[in-house]
Amino acid sequence: MSNTRKPIVITCGDPAGVGPEVAVSAWKALKDEIPLCIIIDPDFLPKNLDIKILDLPPKVSDIEKNVLTVIQHKFAEQRNPGEPNPKNAEATITAVERGVNFIKNKQCSAICTMPISKSILKDGTNFSFPGHTEYLAHLDGRNSYGMMLVNKYLRVVPATIHIPVKDITKYLNAELIEKTIKTTHQELTNRFSISKPNIWVAGLNPHAGEAGMIGDEEKKFIIPVIKNLGSKGYNLVGPISADTMFYRKKRLKFDAAICMYHDQALIPIKTLDFHSSVNLTIGLSFIRTSPDHGTAFDIAGKNLANPTSTIEAIKLAWKLAGKEKKDR
Repeated sequence: MSNTRKPIVITCGDPAGVGPEVAVSAWKALKDEIPLCIIIDPDFLPKNLDIKILDLPPKVSDIEKNVLTVIQHKFAEQRNPGEPNPKNAEATITAVERGVNFIKNKQCSAICTMPISKSILKDGTNFSFPGHTEYLAHLDGRNSYGMMLVNKYLRVVPATIHIPVKDITKYLNAELIEKTIKTTHQELTNRFSISKPNIWVAGLNPHAGEAGMIGDEEKKFIIPVIKNLGSKGYNLVGPISADTMFYRKKRLKFDAAICMYHDQALIPIKTLDFHSSVNLTIGLSFIRTSPDHGTAFDIAGKNLANPTSTIEAIKLAWKLAGKEKKDR
């Protein structure tokens, strides 16, 4: 464990979900490799767990590997697994704010957020953001951002994120696709050290529109964006019919795939490896990862939650944070 780097900060997410338990499981798996601290109410943790309660993140040299470092963060109500409480919504949100501030104040190197429930946050605080991704971009003052899903098989980025399927064409346009491609290209270059990333772009419609016979969005703005950015040096292929671009032979040809909507991106990557997929927010000034699953209220508190995605999310954050340090 390096003493020259800053710890990763974990936020507990909705306390009624699996966040607290998978975070603890991930810490147990990684405590010998990666310095971690978690923003949580100490009362939410197992009573037999050795913890050290602090107000601020410690230096790595002060972290005891067999003692969980807890940044105390009080919630309004007790944790009842599987029973989300809107009264805890405000503390759920401010935990994220604190984590981001720790990074901006150079006390932590990256943030890994546990799952939240957007409906509970809305009920408790009138939370107006569709998800973590949009809220983190707001905290960072970013207009060009995105959600990259990563595992050992694939990287995918949906152009539209948390919107209803019926509204996709209201939001999808040339400007958004161009921003998504540019942000993805920048992330692959700067954080993944891919000098000339090969990016494939999915079509919106079946068969990528079939030359305009099954929808004209490809002809109207997807193809023009690809041609325009291609003329500026971007290595792009598309639009590709989404039902043919994710089998192994084709996956090996690109560094990331741009998809037009949420499920077009998430179905293939989760099918290939559900438990090890990681969510990386791209376009931010800091590194944020999260497990690629939700609160799972139905299994919270039952020792059924698989921590693999959280473990992989922390490992990716640590890897990318180390790359940033070398680049500075």
